[in-house]
Order: sequence, then C-alpha cells, then structure tokens
Amino acid sequence: MPVRALPSAADDTAPGARAAHEGILRRQSARESAARTYARALPIVPVRARGLTIEGADGRRYLDCLSGAGALALGHNHPVVLEAIRKVIDSGAPLNVLDLATPVKDAFITELFRTLPAGLADRARVRFCGPAGSDAVETACELVRAATGRTGLIAFTGASHGRTAGALDASADAHDARVARLYPQDYHCPFGLGGERGADLAARWTESVLDDPGPGFPLPAGMIVEPVQGEDGVIPAPDAWLRRMRQLTADRSIPLIADEIQTGVGRTGAFWAVEHSGVTPDVMVLSKAIGGSLPLAVVVYRDDLDVPEPGAPAGTFRGNQLAMAAGTATLTHVRENHLTERAATLGARMLGQLQGLVGEFPCVGDVRGRGLMIGVEFVDPEGETGRAGRAAEAAGAPLAAAPELAAAVQRECLRRGLIVGLGGRHASVVRLLPPLTITDEQAAAVQDRLADAVRAAARCDGGMAAAPYPS
Repeated sequence: MPVRALPSAADDTAPGARAAHEGILRRQSARESAARTYARALPIVPVRARGLTIEGADGRRYLDCLSGAGALALGHNHPVVLEAIRKVIDSGAPLNVLDLATPVKDAFITELFRTLPAGLADRARVRFCGPAGSDAVETACELVRAATGRTGLIAFTGASHGRTAGALDASADAHDARVARLYPQDYHCPFGLGGERGADLAARWTESVLDDPGPGFPLPAGMIVEPVQGEDGVIPAPDAWLRRMRQLTADRSIPLIADEIQTGVGRTGAFWAVEHSGVTPDVMVLSKAIGGSLPLAVVVYRDDLDVPEPGAPAGTFRGNQLAMAAGTATLTHVRENHLTERAATLGARMLGQLQGLVGEFPCVGDVRGRGLMIGVEFVDPEGETGRAGRAAEAAGAPLAAAPELAAAVQRECLRRGLIVGLGGRHASVVRLLPPLTITDEQAAAVQDRLADAVRAAARCDGGMAAAPYPS
C-alpha cells in the first residue's frame, strides 16, 4: 500500500527549533509526575493545530487520530468553536457562574435536548457536575442510589468509567460481587463462542446475577454500560444484547445508565451510540466532545429520577461558560452538517479496508469498531508456546496479546507523522479516533501510514530493520 505524502516537515528541522523542542521535553520529564501517560509514548510538543493536523515545536506535522481521547469531534480549533468562544469573551459575560442560569447555558441545554434519543428528550432533566467524565459517572451513580434507595451497581468486564473512587467501583477492576463481569464480544468471547450465541450466554449470565436469590444480594441501584467499550480496545456491544439489557433492567425497575462519554456526539455513526440498538436509557453520562474541546460534563436522566439530594455531587467548575458555548457550536455543527452520517459512511469504509491487515499480517489478530472509533489488535503469531498457539488459533481461540508490538506500531506511526493511541488488554490495541471532519484524502493517508507502520514494526519484530520513512 503506497504512502501518500502530506505536508509534513522533514526530520532535519532547524537546529533552534529542535533544541527548543528537546528542552521542553527535558523539563517536562524533570518536573512532571511519572504518571504521565500520553507524553511518554508521544514525545512531541504541539504548538499549533487545525482540524486533523498538529504542528510540533520542532516543525514536524502530524495527523492526530487521538483527538484528545475523543474530545475533539470537530478536530483542533474548528472555526465555529473558536467563534463561539470569542463571542462569549468579547461579550463581557462571566466565565464561571456555578449553577446559575445564563443565556449561554440555556442555549447549550436547548441544543443538547434537540439531539437526545427519542423517548428521553421529552422527559429529561440535566445535571451539571464537575468537568470530567468521572464526575458525571459519580453523579449518575449517586442519582440512581438516591432515586431507588439501593446501593449496588452492575457493570461489565473491560469497563472504564473514570479514575475517581466511585467511577472505579463501576469499572473493570471492581470487586463488588454484584458486578456482572461478562461483556459480550467476538474476539475475546468469555465462552469461546462469539456471535449471537456468545452474546446470548452473556445476557443469561447477567440475568442469573439479577435473579439468583442464593447470594442474598438485593437488586442494584443501576446498571452502567458503554455502548462501545473504548479503553478496553474498541468493543461494540451487540445491538440485540444491549436491547436485552434494557429489557432486563426495565422489568426489574433498575435504571440503565449509558456511558456516552467517548461514544457520543456522532463518534460511532449515530449521534448517541445507544441509538444503533434503539435503546433509550434512563440516564446518560456525557463529557469529552460535548464541551467542544473544553472541560464539560453533564448527566441527562428521566424526570422521575429527579430526587433532591442534600450534598449531592456538584463541582466548582460546572458553570464553565466557554465550554458550554463551544459545546453548543459543536453539537449544532454536527447536527446541521450531518456529520453522524459522514462518520458512519467513512468509518465503515476505513474499517473494511483496515480489516485487510488481518490477512496481510499474522500479527494483526482483529480489526473492529463502529463509525470513526476503530481498534486494531496485535497478537503474537506464535502464541505463548509456539505450535500450541497456532493450534489454539486454528480452534478459534485468540492468540496471546502482543503489547510490545502494538507499542512499536505506535512509534512507527509517529515516525510517519501519525498519532494513535493504545488500549485494550495489555495495551495491545492501536486505537483510531479521528475527528468527524476528517477528509477522504486524510483518511486514505491515515490508512496508508498505519499499514506502513505495521509493516515496519512486523519486520523489526522478525529481526529486520525498518526502512527509513521518506521525508
């Protein structure tokens, strides 16, 4: 697959720019926490950005398929977002007013409600909280606990709902016995089946957790689910399974919480990912793209769950007027320009073409996704025990994860001017989250650069040196 050239500076940048770039990175390493995540894998210093493109302090340009971990639905510095921010700044309006009513907030809520799934918008309430997705999850959990008078939650294997204590309790590493730990998927099916049969068994397991009186656990306060698990390697929930979860929870008066933090605002080819299955949740937690690249998080829920809670989670920065203005501009632009349909069409095309990597490279175990949310999983073709690994693959079992290879692909992508993220089991999945505004030409360049990076990393993994990337 040929590599399409894009306006990317050569490696031999001006000495002054290179020195400034290296100096900033050196000071970051010396002064910031070792908990840095993206910075360790992506040693760049962004100074300018527009759309899909980032320019570093060293003069190099990159195609950004990380998009702020999905927060940039319109890419970097989209004109409608910048105009909305400038308008608020120039108006003299307050930038933070806690939970007081403002024209900016009123416009944001009006536009948000215009986009909500059928069945929720006409009876919705919205609660603003702290600016991160974790804050929204915490707020949603407290909401359903107060409304139901119950405490437990049902979450799923591979879930990632945030880093605060309450959000972690609903994530994959939760140890509460009321957590159903089976999220259906094909490549890593917990039953070794995949497809409809695997999803059916996963649904039956969840039903047994809810109805089995043996352990003596009461019904939970809610069920929280990601329509597509992003951090676990881009795993879409089967539509039929999600409908089963909706029916199970509705029959037992258990509020269903949809975590749309990463999947919302058109990312998956529908405005909200639950719409693929026709499911209307009782609660939606929203962040990332709804703030138009600025910090904003809200919880939307059915009005009958609106129980006053003294001391309920709030947050000083829930009145971020710039984020609300940027969010309104983003929601409106996505809706009026049919970018959800664009994400569905282009995403399906990219997914289909990238799935060719599975046949071309034995180290590519699976390519999956929905809309412009795509994951490429890397495996060890020899498995953990050589021939035993190949025998397992022949029997339909996935091969051992190859996190080192995935990291090598990420590095090779960066050499080629492409920024991608990692996720999934053992960080063995390369993730693509391009903005909804990506052009056909840019999409082709992303695919070419990724394929070339896989080819180079696979050669290195086999003991051959990667070919130099043409500047």
